[in-house]
Amino acid sequence: MRISVIISALVAVLVGFGGSVAIILSAADALGASEGQKATWVTVLCLSMMATTAILSIRHRLPIVTAWSTPGAAVLAGVTATSMEVAAGAFVIAALMLIATGLIPALERAVARIPGEVASAMLAGVLFSFVAQAARVIPGAEALVLPLLALFFVVRAFSPIWAVLAVLAVGVPLAIGLGMAQPVWQGGLPPMALIRPEWNAGAVLGVAIPLYLVTMASQNLPGFAVLRAAGYPVPGRSILTVTGLASLVSAAWGAHSINLAAITASICTGPDAHPDPAKRWLTGPVYAAGYTAIAVVAMPLVLLFASFPPALIAVVAGAALLGPFIGSLSGALASGRHAAPAAVTFVVTASGLSLMGVGAAFWGLVAGLGLVAVEAARDRLRRG
Repeated sequence: MRISVIISALVAVLVGFGGSVAIILSAADALGASEGQKATWVTVLCLSMMATTAILSIRHRLPIVTAWSTPGAAVLAGVTATSMEVAAGAFVIAALMLIATGLIPALERAVARIPGEVASAMLAGVLFSFVAQAARVIPGAEALVLPLLALFFVVRAFSPIWAVLAVLAVGVPLAIGLGMAQPVWQGGLPPMALIRPEWNAGAVLGVAIPLYLVTMASQNLPGFAVLRAAGYPVPGRSILTVTGLASLVSAAWGAHSINLAAITASICTGPDAHPDPAKRWLTGPVYAAGYTAIAVVAMPLVLLFASFPPALIAVVAGAALLGPFIGSLSGALASGRHAAPAAVTFVVTASGLSLMGVGAAFWGLVAGLGLVAVEAARDRLRRG
């Protein structure tokens, strides 16, 4: 095996984990998870990514790598008045929807027919609070936050992939030096306790449906595009079914969705991984092994992150989601075709509105699709 295959796969693991684990932990905090439940969540996701990547890459001999749904975690971090049990029920519903999409092509086509501007606006609204929080934490933590933001933008000008990791690598020792963190590193395994799901209509509308939609629109569909751009066939039904089943199993331990990777996938599908496209699938087993190693140390990692000051976590999360926020906001408004519905979707979602126990992401989508329907009716009247 070429060394480039190993390096590319491990870089993808490092970027995928280090760049977004803070969002996972923020989602767990929003749901009231204990430290043990957080570690279990991360462990189960890592094991799910290990299994799905190994199965798909070996079965299809393609560089297929999977990831946790970072936008989905951002949706969860904005949820209020729920619990791990209710969230687990929503995760089950979202997983069943992913499986159904893999088994019923008509569902995939239906998701693809949702105006991209509206779907992008919903995601932008979800991500806005994370990006804005990186600025909100500046007062009282100027010595920590301002240098890290400056570092992020300088590194990002040359390499967006490494910019978040640079913030994390510098932020930890800086926080310790400023007396803002006392790292705790101890061994042990997470409890891996099963969570009995509870069913709640509000959680289905406010969590399951937005989680499913952002996972499909911002992870799976772009992931398909990455494979096609690299010249590979896309076994979409297999990918959706396998990741959906893994998400269903993960929900039993309170972990959310697994999906096809997009950004990290590009690291494994390019010529830097292997000059022969037919051999780039070897990155899959190495990637799987990398996440297996992370799963073993999930509990110490979660305890370490828990010792970091909130300002550092906010900066890391905001930095990690700036790129997706820019992309989703641009996708929402660039074409101008559905500018008003997209703008309303963004505003309602970013507002944090909660009605009847249902969160803002759902109501933003409803508002946007409602305006799309009004515009369509107007156009039919004009043509008639």
